[in-house]
Amino acid sequence: MGKAQPKVLSIGQCGIDGPAIRRRLESDLAVKVDSADNLDEARQKLQAESYSLVLVNRELHEDGSSGIELIGKLSPTTDVPVMLVSDKPDAQQQAQQQGAVPGFGKAALHDDATLELLRSAIGQA
Repeated sequence: MGKAQPKVLSIGQCGIDGPAIRRRLESDLAVKVDSADNLDEARQKLQAESYSLVLVNRELHEDGSSGIELIGKLSPTTDVPVMLVSDKPDAQQQAQQQGAVPGFGKAALHDDATLELLRSAIGQA
């Protein structure tokens, strides 16, 4: 019996970036991607399912709230690595101070380095 397909929970992505991230992860890493719009929905999904990684947008599309604040509330309550999606180095630093693992920016989504970062985070390295 093979290993279960890894799953990633993507929080707060917009209608353009969310599908792009999903396609990249599903095609290049063979992971299943679920989406959540906010902290409450993310917590429900994390309780109901087993995830290998949580991706959080810097600014949640649903209401414009801070993904960094969401990471600060979520990361202490889960053993799943949490990663910020942002091109801003200062935001990446703030997210890591809140408990996130090093993340990536949308502009780097198709870079080989990003693929390796994601592989490592979900345990495929």
